[in-house]
Formats: sequence, structure tokens, C-alpha cells
Amino acid sequence: MKTVMTGSGSKPDKTSYQSHLVLETLKSVQGPLIGLILLCVGFSLSSEYFFTLRNWLNILDQITVLGIVSIGMTAVIIIGGIDLSVGSSLALAMMMAGWLERIVGLPLEVSIFLGIMTGALCGLCSGLLIIWAKLPAFIATLAMMSVARGIANLLTDGRQVVGYPDWFTNFATVRLFGFVSITMLLFVVLAVLAGLYLRFRANGRNLYAIGGSTEVARLSGIAVNKITLIVYGVSGLLAGIAAMTLMARLDSSQPSAGVGLELDTIAAVVIGGASLNGGVGSIAGTIVGVLIIGILRNGLNLLGVSPFFQMVIIGVVIAVAVSFDTMRRKSR
Repeated sequence: MKTVMTGSGSKPDKTSYQSHLVLETLKSVQGPLIGLILLCVGFSLSSEYFFTLRNWLNILDQITVLGIVSIGMTAVIIIGGIDLSVGSSLALAMMMAGWLERIVGLPLEVSIFLGIMTGALCGLCSGLLIIWAKLPAFIATLAMMSVARGIANLLTDGRQVVGYPDWFTNFATVRLFGFVSITMLLFVVLAVLAGLYLRFRANGRNLYAIGGSTEVARLSGIAVNKITLIVYGVSGLLAGIAAMTLMARLDSSQPSAGVGLELDTIAAVVIGGASLNGGVGSIAGTIVGVLIIGILRNGLNLLGVSPFFQMVIIGVVIAVAVSFDTMRRKSR
């Protein structure tokens, strides 16, 4: 860290340090950003509808849920973990809110809050399995994925809950100033807050220390178990928030919602430059990764590409992104 000399000695130059962090962030997203630009150029040349306002609004609507969940996944991957339960946690949060409102008879506002807390509880349960039961994150969250999906179906015997008040669905359908919806704005606000926290708060930077080396972080006085539990809890909380945005958009609660979402979120974070080994990642990179996933799917749909072939293409993109990460770490 750079220092400046003063009459009382030297102290950290905070402005210089923060500028260094911004430059590092820009450098880390350089590759994904170039890929995003190339995608946009390619699809704009292939389809006349790609660069229309209506299509871009559609893209932004589609990536809102993925983006909110990916914020939590970014923190999980930075500490060297993985969360395979986010899709099922989203479905359970959504069904819990619908069940409480429709079957139990609670006000929708209370049901929404409890639905979000259900998502947080799923994340906390995963964290406890990792910390206390000493299960690998892959196994702990895989177990939670199965449990949450099962409970989501049990609540209503696998049936949807359809039809919510207009004031709720308007969050996803009514556009402020004719452009941005409340749910889309929520994603932007959460991303900005998360990015600032990770880069400019000591507790946020501790996540990178844990991902770099858990033992070194523990010896440095960092409360590794506590932070791990909080990170998984926040991941579940964000899955719950994403569930409410999806519920507003679909005007229904569906037990099958979020199937495969965990893979998309991991893909977005890795494409955005995060390392599955931990210690590397940024919210800015994740946003670029989310945009790449969203634009890739949208552009392929405009070109009439089969959904099955789209899965092949996205799988190849993930493999290439991880390969670049491996080569980057070897070069370092």
C-alpha cells in the first residue's frame, strides 16, 4: 500500500489505494467485457431486432433474477465455496410466500417477508452443515437443494399458486420513466451496494483472504466460520429476494421455478472472472457475466437456435472461461 509522509509519520493514502482497487477491478473484467462487446456486435449484425429498445428491455427483465442470485454466488465463490441450492431455495421461498398468503391467509406483505426469510434460512442451514457438520460445500448445498425442492412441492402438493394483487405484480411490469421496472432497479441497487462493500470495506476484503487461504485467514484473526455462515445466509437471502421478483413477474408461485438456476449463476460468476479456487472475483465481473449469459440466450433465440443447442453453446462458454482462469493462475 502506498504511503504519504506527514509531520507525525506515515499513514496509508486511502485515495491512492481506492484508485488502485478500481484499476484492478477494471483489469479483471477486461476479458469478459471484450467478449460482451463482440457478442453485441455479432448479434446486431445477425438480427435487425437485437439493438431495439424493446429487445434490450426484455434482456434486462430476463437477467434480473439471475443477477440478484449471482451477487450472492459471487461472495460464496470468493471464499472458495459453492452453493448448489440457490435454485431450490428460490422455489421454496416463492412457494412459502404463496402458501402463506393463499392457504394460511396471511397478508401478502407478511408472506413476502417470510418467504425471503425462508431463503435466508436455507442458506444458513447450508452454512451450518459446512461449519458444524464439516461437510464439503458441494455436498451440503446439494443436500439442501434436494430438501428445499421437496418442501416446495409438498406445500401445495406440487400445484402452482396463481394470481396476486396488481400492486405487487406492478413491481415487475410497470416501468418508471418508461424504461426501468422496480425489480430491475432493485438489482442495480443491490449490485452497487455489494460491489462497494467488497471493495471498500474491511469485512468485504476478508472474503478474499478466506478464499486465498482459510488457515492463514484464521491465524490472522479473521472469524472464518462466522463469515462463512453469513455469506451462505446472504446467498439464501438474495435467492429469496430474487424469488419475490420472479413471483411478481410471473404473477404466480411455481414449485418448478429455478431449475438449473444454480448452474447459470455459477457460469455468470466464472465467466465474469471469478476463480472456483476462491480468492478472486468481483461484482462488476459478475454483472458482465450475467449480461453475457442473458445476451447469448436472447441472441440465439432471435436467430432461431434450438434451446438444446443453446445449452451446448453455454457449456462450451463455461469451459472456455474456466480454461482461461486456469491459464491465468498458472501464468501468475
